[in-house]
Amino acid sequence: MKKALWGALVLFLVLVLAFFLAVPPLVDSALNRVSASIITPPSTKAQELHGSLRIVDLHADSLLWGRNLLEKGARGHMDVPRLIEGNVALQVFTAVTKSPRGLNYERNDANSDNIFWLALAQRWPPRTWNSLTERALFLAQRFQTTAANSGGNLVAIRTSHDLTAYLDRREKNRGMTAGLLGIEGAHALDGKLENLDRLYDEGYRYISLTHFFDDEFAGSSAGVAKGGLTPLGRELVHRMNERKIIIDLAHASPETIREVVQLTKRPVIFSHGGLQGNCNNRRNLSDEEARGIAATGGLIGIGYWPTAVCGNDPRAIARAIRYAVQVAGIEHVALGSDFDGSIVAPFDTAHLAELTDALLQEGFTESEIRTVMGENALRFFRENLSD
Repeated sequence: MKKALWGALVLFLVLVLAFFLAVPPLVDSALNRVSASIITPPSTKAQELHGSLRIVDLHADSLLWGRNLLEKGARGHMDVPRLIEGNVALQVFTAVTKSPRGLNYERNDANSDNIFWLALAQRWPPRTWNSLTERALFLAQRFQTTAANSGGNLVAIRTSHDLTAYLDRREKNRGMTAGLLGIEGAHALDGKLENLDRLYDEGYRYISLTHFFDDEFAGSSAGVAKGGLTPLGRELVHRMNERKIIIDLAHASPETIREVVQLTKRPVIFSHGGLQGNCNNRRNLSDEEARGIAATGGLIGIGYWPTAVCGNDPRAIARAIRYAVQVAGIEHVALGSDFDGSIVAPFDTAHLAELTDALLQEGFTESEIRTVMGENALRFFRENLSD
């Protein structure tokens, strides 16, 4: 009997250790992959052009997985060494605070929470277990600690002044990159508008109103009701405008997009995704929605995964960018990879020159490539971040 008890205890301890040590990297490796297709190395012309760009990516979920982002990793899509290797000038790091079981693009309710188990496995502090706001604050602290320990290789951006000063320094030293914080889903407010100030104070500068489910503020394209703004959501739009917090419409329902575009007094973004005219599914924007976002002075970030672009190679991304340019105008199109967002991408961030090459093959001029790969986003943030 005692032997059986000891055996059960040992098995329990082994399972606990496996949960804490093995599960997070295994899940990360399984969900955040690079496709195995063989890709021709970028041309010399593409590599030379790529080295002269100032690249901006509007969306990556790399903070979620607990990797040391100061070390070049063997899994996932992005870390600081790979950002520098890929010549990325500015990366938006987004906080994911809740994700439902059975995740899909058609219909998800808000009654489950996979991030809770990831938080336990990564040993996040107890305050994060039942508070989405605390999860966002924890991930902001993770970013700030990474930047502080980077030896200047990762610069935290909060204001337009920060961005201008950083870009001046980067002209003399390309061996650095910068990060800005965003949030995927206003449910991170825990239903309380007063938490907006707490999140802003920790450095968050854009927030999407929804993620994969309807929340207290708005309907999601993959929610149950898929409605528009709630009364609380309309107040949130006003407060975000007042605080110069950028509204992100990625994952929003058509009704939410329509209402926000009519209501907002400031430019909005669609941080990551595609257009239905190029890749038809409910996650992507209609042409009318894309033009509405552009009319606010906003940006559309084109993603790198098959649901966004209907392909799994760099040329598919380039074609999606071409279509977005035709619909919304080249000054309103940017990059929104969704790296480390549980996607399969055709390359990691160290190999972004493959996208530059694909854009050249698609017939984009060097000036157009500079515009889409980063200059649009840099202009947008200079104009829309607080001073």
